[in-house]
Amino acid sequence: MANSLRGEVLNLYKNLLYLGREYPKGADYFRSRLKAAFLKNKDVKDPEKIKELIARGEFVIKELEALYFLRKYRALKQRYYSDDNK
Repeated sequence: MANSLRGEVLNLYKNLLYLGREYPKGADYFRSRLKAAFLKNKDVKDPEKIKELIARGEFVIKELEALYFLRKYRALKQRYYSDDNK
């Protein structure tokens, strides 16, 4: 059971690292915060607690994706709609 959770944790870390490349404050800032968060919880052995932490990480992934989609939407909106209506 520990091996399957280990794989999930590694996949979560990889996905977050990938998403962190576009973080507004910079990839280095995101990477250091991500590493600190994972190191803080490295000694957790309880499978239920690990599953809770994985769920929190998946929530962070969804929030980052929403942030990026919103930024992309705003950029497209600025490109195609002028502010002449004000």
